[in-house]
Amino acid sequence: MRFLLLGGTGQIGEEVRALAPTRNVELVAPRRPVLDLQNLPSITQMIWSERWDAVINAAAYTEVDRAESEEELAFAVNAQGPAHLAAETGGRGIPLIHISTDYVFDGRKNAPYIEEDATGPINAYGRSKLAGEQAIRVNNERHVILRTAWLFSPHGKNFVKTILRLARERDKLTVVADQRGCPTGATSVARACLEIAECCAAAPDHAPYGTYHFAGAGEATWFEFASSIVETAADRIGRRPQVVPIRTSDYPTPAARASDTRLDSTAIHGPFNVALRPWRVDLAATLDRLLGHGSR
Repeated sequence: MRFLLLGGTGQIGEEVRALAPTRNVELVAPRRPVLDLQNLPSITQMIWSERWDAVINAAAYTEVDRAESEEELAFAVNAQGPAHLAAETGGRGIPLIHISTDYVFDGRKNAPYIEEDATGPINAYGRSKLAGEQAIRVNNERHVILRTAWLFSPHGKNFVKTILRLARERDKLTVVADQRGCPTGATSVARACLEIAECCAAAPDHAPYGTYHFAGAGEATWFEFASSIVETAADRIGRRPQVVPIRTSDYPTPAARASDTRLDSTAIHGPFNVALRPWRVDLAATLDRLLGHGSR
């Protein structure tokens, strides 16, 4: 099977690239100068230049706070680019796997969201990602939209790496305790992307296309997540700073954050049989990769 990957240097993309050689997959992951969601002709050229069994779009504009002042750019990358990608893949009957986010919800349900729940993003980033979802559904019926949340990995910028850095620098960390969600290891998402792409490529006319949730098993607040990071890493970094809970109102940000965007990921099991791993398991594995088993 021959897959095209967009966003190969992001958290999920890096893990897809690492996993692909372990599977019967030929993966092509062009760099941004060659394939860029803001450069629509580059998308057309790449899709029509070769035969692809599936396309995985892990590229996105993910600067949540900056999107409030760069909403046009966020929509260009998260909505207009994916719309064009869906149209080009749809025109050739190519299955498209696209990564979306829990930010499409407003957080007011007070229970884990299922795929059929009404969306209602409360910031520019969420609006741009929802627009991307809507465009993909219109332009390519052979799509799988995978909503995930609170990504972490050894790559790029993410909460785990930020807390590790702060834990080395400070004796006390203050972390928001009234926002709840599902921390998710990028490795698990990458594995799911490949398994879903393989399923769709093997039976493109009959694959269970649609929108699905895929997040780490379990839930946490940012405070609980940070506490787990500090506790798990303490012996290896030689420090155990105090983690203090605060309210969202104590830590104002340009973009509004929803209070509860837990995702119910049970629906994906039947159609694709992908495994959800507890987020604490993925966290331990990520810290092993970042710190080693005995490093300080």
